[in-house]
Amino acid sequence: IDGGAIEEAIKTLETLQAAYPSSKFAIQAKLDIPYYLYKRDKFDEALDKLNEFIKLYPNHFSTSYAYYLRGIIAESKSKSILDDFDITDNAQRDTSSVKAAFNYYIDLIKKFPNSKYSEESKDKLILLRNILARHELFIAIFYYKQEAFIASINRCKYIIEKFPNTPSVPAALHLIA
Repeated sequence: IDGGAIEEAIKTLETLQAAYPSSKFAIQAKLDIPYYLYKRDKFDEALDKLNEFIKLYPNHFSTSYAYYLRGIIAESKSKSILDDFDITDNAQRDTSSVKAAFNYYIDLIKKFPNSKYSEESKDKLILLRNILARHELFIAIFYYKQEAFIASINRCKYIIEKFPNTPSVPAALHLIA
């Protein structure tokens, strides 16, 4: 891994799991593999491995980490190379992975409220709620420009009801007016 041979490391970890399936090292390998897949931008494969871990070990002391890593991976899926250049707001793109990350963090907080990952997850939820609210606002503005005023107002109402206390609420109220 340190030498950059992540694919080889994953194969070695999988061999370890097969050779010693009930060892503590095999359990750790089940968490390491999704992390390294995530580092290789193999997000869906990593999420599948984490879901498998959570299903196999719902009460393991490392399961909270698996929940947290799912949120991190889903959040990373929503990122684009354009984010580095501030060309476009990430709320203008598909937000399905942002919604997934939001739900993963909610699950973590509900199931492991005292986990060391819960506090950071709460901070991430605020950022993700703001992105989701901004996404709805962009849709409301689009409808407004298309002169679909009822649709625009309904989106603004949705922002006010579902995303209160976000920076998008004043803009939604302004658009309604």
